[in-house]
Amino acid sequence: MRSVVFDAGPVISLTMNNLLWLLEPLKKRFSGEFYISEPVMNELVDRPLTIKRFEFEALQVRGEIDCGIIKIAEDERIRKMAEEMLTLANSTFSAKGTGVNIVHIGEMSTLALSKIMDSEAAFIDERTTRDLIENPRRIAHHMQSKLHTKVKVNEGCLEEFSKMAKGIRVLRSVELVAVAYELGLIDKYVDRCKNPSPELKARLLDSVLWGVKLDGCAVSEKEIDQMKKLILN
Repeated sequence: MRSVVFDAGPVISLTMNNLLWLLEPLKKRFSGEFYISEPVMNELVDRPLTIKRFEFEALQVRGEIDCGIIKIAEDERIRKMAEEMLTLANSTFSAKGTGVNIVHIGEMSTLALSKIMDSEAAFIDERTTRDLIENPRRIAHHMQSKLHTKVKVNEGCLEEFSKMAKGIRVLRSVELVAVAYELGLIDKYVDRCKNPSPELKARLLDSVLWGVKLDGCAVSEKEIDQMKKLILN
């Protein structure tokens, strides 16, 4: 069975932009399963349900889980691999002789789940986790600029982490909403307008891409402009 895995960030981005409902039609077109790990379930639902500020968003996500759109993966192998990846990642970079924690258990459990299930993709909006897989040297460069001190890389830890993460494809909520736009799933937001012109639809694309960016998706303005040109042309 085909599958994709979600970290908390993309689900939150969709919820905050009134786009969580997209998961159901996207899942039908994907013909596979959408999964989250237990730590991500805790981050999206269990903990927010105890906080008034986040309770409404948590209830929306709970609804997607209860109706089977999102499934929770329960496997001891996920926990063990996630903890190992967490230790390696947070032991890779150090400044002034002290290790720097760069990731949390939620993101690592998402990667572990994706690896164990051989998923098509892991949706993660957080930049550090993506860079850790695709360009770890960028993390060191960014940390040095931020901390104004030399950052050392533990090559052994980085090599072991890279081996564990090999083959994982990381996508973001911005790619998800771009696909939804191309499929016409969000046309309803302009179809009810008097004159749903191409210019208005282009504005719709711009608004959803910027919406998920402003709610936490690590995507640059340049990337958004490139995506718009690619989709609209």
